[in-house]
Amino acid sequence: MTSDKPPPGDTTSFGFRQVAEGARQLLVNDVFASVAGRYDLMNDLMSGGLHRLWKDDLVAWLAPPKSARRFDLIDVAGGTGDISRRVLGTGGVGCRAVLCDISPAMVEVGRKRLAEAGLSGRVAFAIGNAEALPFPDKAFDAYTIAFGIRNVTHIDRALDEAYRVLKTGGRFVCLEFSACEVPLLDRLYDFHSFEIIPRLGQLAAGSAEPYRYLVESIRKFPTQEPFADMMRAAGFGRVSFRNLTGGIAAIHSGWRI
Repeated sequence: MTSDKPPPGDTTSFGFRQVAEGARQLLVNDVFASVAGRYDLMNDLMSGGLHRLWKDDLVAWLAPPKSARRFDLIDVAGGTGDISRRVLGTGGVGCRAVLCDISPAMVEVGRKRLAEAGLSGRVAFAIGNAEALPFPDKAFDAYTIAFGIRNVTHIDRALDEAYRVLKTGGRFVCLEFSACEVPLLDRLYDFHSFEIIPRLGQLAAGSAEPYRYLVESIRKFPTQEPFADMMRAAGFGRVSFRNLTGGIAAIHSGWRI
């Protein structure tokens, strides 16, 4: 007879389940390895296609320079390269990006897509954990993370690392699903999340489990103000956020001052 209880020791949440802390990252890695080739489909199911507009909003708020001035971006949990591609396409020839993701499968998809976009010469790729980035202090002008920070085991450590690798005057910008603040829309979104998304995942990708985890992980992630407080605790100044689609998603911004 088996048990769903984690082994003795520290535990943490994996969706709505409690698992051994050391096992969580492996479980998350398995989720993204299983959906790497269908990552855009996953985001379309999760957001009703709105993630594309939300990512445009993130890049517009970041406002990468359009000149030849050097501007170095680290795109953490960069996945299939959506943010890197948008930043490099919007900014000038001085913009450079490092796409960093813990999943080798996701990095390979990102490498292929950025090559297809003709951007290989302006982007580098790294496999790394957001909680322990393989880069020196004060190396980047901007740090972006889109739909990734809720998947790290220790959010506070990821924020500390973001602060560490940013130059003085550098900016942290995070896009993440958040708490819907519009009555009725919140109930419709919950129904879509818990009843529709896993079923669509089963039909489209052959498995509901990755999608069920992703929905549950949204509900476990800090809402807008608590996450802003976590950013301040990590040292960021001028912290602010913008709600998107009634708070279904939010963009948080902070600066290393």
